[in-house]
Amino acid sequence: MIDLDEFRAKARDWLSTMAGEFGREARRGLSPEQDLALGRRYMAAKYEAGFGGINMPVEFGGRGLSGLHKIVFETEEMEIGFPTVYFGISLGMPIPIIMKFCEDKAWVRERVIAALRGEEIWCQLFSEPAAGSDLAGLRMKAEQDGNGWKLNGQKLWTSHAHLADYGIIVARSDPNVPKHKGLTYFWVDMHAQGVEAKPFELLDHEVVCNEVFFDDVKLTDGQRIGPVGGGFGVALATLMIERYVAGDADGFGPTIPFFVDFARDVELNGRPAIEDGRIRSAIARNYALRNGLRSIRDRAFLMMEAGMEPGPEGSLSKLASVRSRQKLSELAIDLRGAAGLAYDPDAGSKEDWVSSWLSVPTGRIAGGADEMLLNTIAERILGLPQDHRPDKGVPFNQIPA
Repeated sequence: MIDLDEFRAKARDWLSTMAGEFGREARRGLSPEQDLALGRRYMAAKYEAGFGGINMPVEFGGRGLSGLHKIVFETEEMEIGFPTVYFGISLGMPIPIIMKFCEDKAWVRERVIAALRGEEIWCQLFSEPAAGSDLAGLRMKAEQDGNGWKLNGQKLWTSHAHLADYGIIVARSDPNVPKHKGLTYFWVDMHAQGVEAKPFELLDHEVVCNEVFFDDVKLTDGQRIGPVGGGFGVALATLMIERYVAGDADGFGPTIPFFVDFARDVELNGRPAIEDGRIRSAIARNYALRNGLRSIRDRAFLMMEAGMEPGPEGSLSKLASVRSRQKLSELAIDLRGAAGLAYDPDAGSKEDWVSSWLSVPTGRIAGGADEMLLNTIAERILGLPQDHRPDKGVPFNQIPA
């Protein structure tokens, strides 16, 4: 196994050679289509250089290194602002799930390498208009159709569905049993007849999310992932991963050093804000919090390398990291006064406080809304009793709509 410090040095050297062509400055002013094309080229170059699939098994086209090596690389990569956002969901949730659960390993290897090279994009079709964060409450129908299946219904908030080639999806295959037991999990071709993705703008004008409609979409039984009626278990495994992917210690916003530099430049009562005790206290609190979250994340990767499932601590990581980002962004905007309201549509959430603050609501929904995460923390970490659930054990079709 390559030493982490040695690996960091090699990664940093390679990334520095890529910054001019693919980094933040090279992306300024590009259209979404141009940025995606640049991202695909960057992903291919990254794979050829041996930095794609760092902790994925060699048999699937990865490097077979540890999760800590992956974290080291991505920490360095994020600082330069490469166009990787289009591929994060693919490599974060769908690809690990098909590697674990799909039986056709040759097909899986093709999909993994294509995703690592940026040639194919996956999306995750979970949320629905009527279900919110209650994944077990979804109404998308999966009906058996000869030797296969037929999908009908709608999904919502699906990131990059309009760009995706494939998706993972959970649907209700049996409404006559309690809601957690009647779900089945599939992969779906997003170019199949009957699939329609409609993208829409978010508050920060980013076009990322979609509503997706399924009208008699045909699936083979070979597209089923896991047992019939066992979809909630596979979905839970997906969410456990997502809450770490969506729980970057900085909440995918500006870093603590970025805020420190900002506080040195902006004035509070005629002096640099960094000299004010309240500002220094906020820095210290957020620094301690984010380092604790990094420890939780590192522990989760070590567990996965040991063949264990990541624990419910991902809920804590995701919840706290995005809240930290929101509070720090609010503080930075307040410190600038009226000037803090200026909005730069070309700025990213890692380098601009207004962009960061505007995109926080999306982060607080992705991977489970705050209320769902608080329930998970209460029940599965603190061991508190469950909330009263009147639909528990009731067949889904008997629950009042």
